[in-house]
Amino acid sequence: MTPDPNASSSGTVPSKDSKKKKDEKKEEDLSDEDLALKQQLELYVERVQDPDTGLQKVALESMRQEIQTSTSSMTSVPKPLKFLRPHYGILKAYYETMQDSDLKKYLADILSVLALTMSAEGEWESLKYRLLGSEGDIGSWGHEYVRNLAGEIAQEYAQRLDEEDPIDDLMELVEQIVAFHMKHNAEPEAVDLLMEVGYLVLLIEHVDSMNFKRTCLYLTSSARYLPGPDDMSVLHVAYMIYLKFEEFPNALQIALFMNNMKYVMRVFTSCDCLLRKKQFCYILARHGISFELDDEMVADDDDREVLQEIINNSKLSEGYLTLARDIEVMEPKSPEDIYKAHLLDGRASAGASVDLARQNLAASFVNAFVNAGFGQDKLMTVPSDNSNGGSSSNWLFKNKEHGKTSAAASLSMILLWDVDAGLAQIDKYFHLSDSHIIAGALLGVGIVNCGIKNDCDPALALLGDYVDKDDSSVRIGAIMGLGIAYAGSQNEQIRIKLAPILNEAKAPLDVIAFTAISLGLVYVGSCNKEVAKAIICALMDRSESELGEPLTRLLPLGLGLLYLGKQKHVAKTAEVSLTFNGKIRKYCYMTLLSCAYAGTGNVLKLIFFPQVQNLLSHCSQHLNKGETHQGPAVLGIAMVAMAEELGLEMAIRSLEHLLQYGERNIRQAVPLALGLLCISNPKVYVMDTLSRLSHDTDSEAAMAAVISLGLIGAGTNNARIAGMLRNLSSYYYKDASLLFCSNCARSCTFGEGLINS
Repeated sequence: MTPDPNASSSGTVPSKDSKKKKDEKKEEDLSDEDLALKQQLELYVERVQDPDTGLQKVALESMRQEIQTSTSSMTSVPKPLKFLRPHYGILKAYYETMQDSDLKKYLADILSVLALTMSAEGEWESLKYRLLGSEGDIGSWGHEYVRNLAGEIAQEYAQRLDEEDPIDDLMELVEQIVAFHMKHNAEPEAVDLLMEVGYLVLLIEHVDSMNFKRTCLYLTSSARYLPGPDDMSVLHVAYMIYLKFEEFPNALQIALFMNNMKYVMRVFTSCDCLLRKKQFCYILARHGISFELDDEMVADDDDREVLQEIINNSKLSEGYLTLARDIEVMEPKSPEDIYKAHLLDGRASAGASVDLARQNLAASFVNAFVNAGFGQDKLMTVPSDNSNGGSSSNWLFKNKEHGKTSAAASLSMILLWDVDAGLAQIDKYFHLSDSHIIAGALLGVGIVNCGIKNDCDPALALLGDYVDKDDSSVRIGAIMGLGIAYAGSQNEQIRIKLAPILNEAKAPLDVIAFTAISLGLVYVGSCNKEVAKAIICALMDRSESELGEPLTRLLPLGLGLLYLGKQKHVAKTAEVSLTFNGKIRKYCYMTLLSCAYAGTGNVLKLIFFPQVQNLLSHCSQHLNKGETHQGPAVLGIAMVAMAEELGLEMAIRSLEHLLQYGERNIRQAVPLALGLLCISNPKVYVMDTLSRLSHDTDSEAAMAAVISLGLIGAGTNNARIAGMLRNLSSYYYKDASLLFCSNCARSCTFGEGLINS
């Protein structure tokens, strides 16, 4: 039997007759309108190759018109492009034979559009023919053409940059595309293109009052996903756009994020409205920025004094109390109001006999947290029925040793920011002989002055003389008081006062450790070399036995605070830390790394390249005896991820894996890491995880979980968390430590939300 010559089989090429039959079948499938269009376009292709230039011009104009009317909306391949596909090669070949003329440029324009669907990968023919064509309106060919052209420009730009070829023609095209995108609500595409070609400043010329907010939102969002210094360049452009349209508060926020005080000054000098300047001052005060106004920023002396008071937080207590009265939350609460003992079963009441001192200490903390800043409570400030002293004295002596310190300091929490009234009430404790109460009063002075800048420096005047006392608890109270009062101020007087303590040969370890923390607070995020050197020397001077003490770990933390959020600036200090004694080396390195990238939301560090990956790799190791570095590694994951929502979710998943496969010390740190990630943000699945861990057989992991429940519910009054903590108080009624943690956590949850959140 002779095979059919027109038949096709696997591995054979169909004959011309079979192809012809298929083409005829396709034509039969076309509607009359489509068939007419196809024949018309084929006629145009023939006439383009006609020697008569008049016919060529008419054919090119007609073909151009057909393509432009079909590409305005591209939900599918337009029919003219589909019908012209077989002729793309013919038109390209004819183009090469044409002499330079306007007609050749017109044909290049058409070839540029046809290349949208016909060009081979990596050829970038659409861009090639656009550059060879006429300089007509780029938008007339449709959005999809412009998007494709932008993508090819990015690739061509990178190639030319590598080969050091000129890019002027590309930049002219970029300007046209950016102008088109900005007029057609395609701001992200414009920004992406300008980022690719490194010409983001061009954006400032093309934004208008209708699209600048969307543009800046995209810029600030994308800055988190860029490496330095590109992220700062993007934020600079957003800052300039906000200034251009007088969106000064947003410009100020970007300036603060960039930590650029010159930009902050420019915001003040660019704005003439006094009310707006007050808003700027409140923003600066909320960020804890030490900033001095000058004549250039505020010309009027009286106005400048008022604004400087706002920055110094001089009226913070007054404003806070006004807000509390307006929303009717001034009524003081007692610890019993928080515990809601009437809702617990009968066995929980027996817990009072377990550890009365611990219960009173918890009551001091609870009372301080729920009444913070209101200036009144039901334990420390209510008038006493006795003739002498206040109720605070009665409550003080119901505590033991360090409990007295906490109780005395809790009074300052109630009087938070009210410097005049607070110091007057704390002063009576300085006349007592009990060193623990004096230590609490000294700490209280720092808490009352926290965030308040006063020209008289009452905190330094009161605490300075106690720094050199013989009693360790008194010294620690004064040192920590200074650290809290002047946190972030970079006050040179505090450094001169505290730095020598780090090198004292006879100073106890606890005094040295808390001195490092105070200096870290005062110089937080400053990368101060002198303070860093002093802490490093103190670490290197520790003996082998001291390095094994838990208090020694506060020294690396104080060092880490100096580099908080400073990322690469920590590199040299981190290298130095690797030369420390083996007992503290890895712990110090992990702490420095965690603090340096804390809150950056930098996904190049965050989505586990390479810093979090580094932290995770340390968590997977088996510890040698005496090593403790995995704890800060776990907390470091949370500290890096906490500022960025996507990274936060990924970090939570990673922590869940650590819970399943990590060793005991890692399981103890994971609940605290979850608490850090979700402060005042009670995510249901995090809540469930912490609830499960709060019943863990490891008491330290359970305590961490209970505290973290308080952190994620801080200031929210979340009913579910409140119920969990209430049930935990009943469950752990015989365990003084866990009962204490549960009570403290409840005080965080039941706050009014004015501070906690």
